[in-house]
Amino acid sequence: MGHAHAENFGKIKGCRLVAACDVDAKRSKVYAEKHGIAQSFDSVDKLLDWGKFEAVANVTPDRMHASISLQALRAGKHVLCEKPLAVCYADAAKMARVARQSGLINMVNFSYRNSSAIHAAKKLVEKGMIGRVMHVNGHYFQSWLAQNAWGDWRTTPAWLWRLSTAHGSGGVLGDLGVHLLDFTSYPVGEMASVACTLQTFPKAPKGKIGEYVFDANDTALITVRFRNGALGTVQTTRWATSHHNSVALTIFGDEGAIRIDLDRSYTELELCRVKKRVAGPWSTVKCIPTPSIYQRFITSIRKGVNDQPDFTRGAEIQKALDGCVESNTLGRAVKL
Repeated sequence: MGHAHAENFGKIKGCRLVAACDVDAKRSKVYAEKHGIAQSFDSVDKLLDWGKFEAVANVTPDRMHASISLQALRAGKHVLCEKPLAVCYADAAKMARVARQSGLINMVNFSYRNSSAIHAAKKLVEKGMIGRVMHVNGHYFQSWLAQNAWGDWRTTPAWLWRLSTAHGSGGVLGDLGVHLLDFTSYPVGEMASVACTLQTFPKAPKGKIGEYVFDANDTALITVRFRNGALGTVQTTRWATSHHNSVALTIFGDEGAIRIDLDRSYTELELCRVKKRVAGPWSTVKCIPTPSIYQRFITSIRKGVNDQPDFTRGAEIQKALDGCVESNTLGRAVKL
């Protein structure tokens, strides 16, 4: 994701990448050279002491998001933080509070907001185009545990750490579920409660490879009750054979339905309308492309107006993630 950030910010006119930072000095230097960045540092303290920049992209393991983002905000830097915003709601709420008090631009990288279809879906729901929302179905499927979709995970630290809580992973819930809960609830509305089942499947002898102990969840099944009365089923897994990186959402209302499949298109959705209790055919709606979150972050800095999703939204989703973990432990639904 660090490379994705550099590539996307590098495409924005007037935006310059001026420094890279990694605890591994060699890796920081190699990264800086790859992306034409003049400065490289091996600690956040050294980076902030240098300080000749306006904003930070915090692309670190989950457990480092809170401390680094707070450090940057307190140093007067705008922050785009990777998801999930933190590893617990208490930390995420603190980040949101400090960000609001600072007056600095703060955003969390819910990258599927880059789809114009999800923004169009929100507007259609708000206009009442499908009536009262009744049921929601969403999934986020990957397959790299079942097949070499992105290489052999058993030999690559970039994937191995995602299976280990000791290395800061929240499992598939924290990695993919965080996107899916935002993607699902953004057009539908605030979540009231969640009921969740998490599963970690055996993957290697003694459940580990080298220093990586495989205790992070691989599959999450979530039932969501929304405050507007709708119910939703949300599922995510890394075992979805043949699915490279599939995100889809269907919203059923009492007067129609909306269907989004990002494997098919980021800029189209399908709409079905009900008239006189007869469902019409599905029609394709072409949606106006939306700027990427990287573009919206830079625009927010230039205009001084914070775009969404901000740290407050990130904290809201973190609260749902915490509720999912608690629900799995208690075996019942948890109010948010």
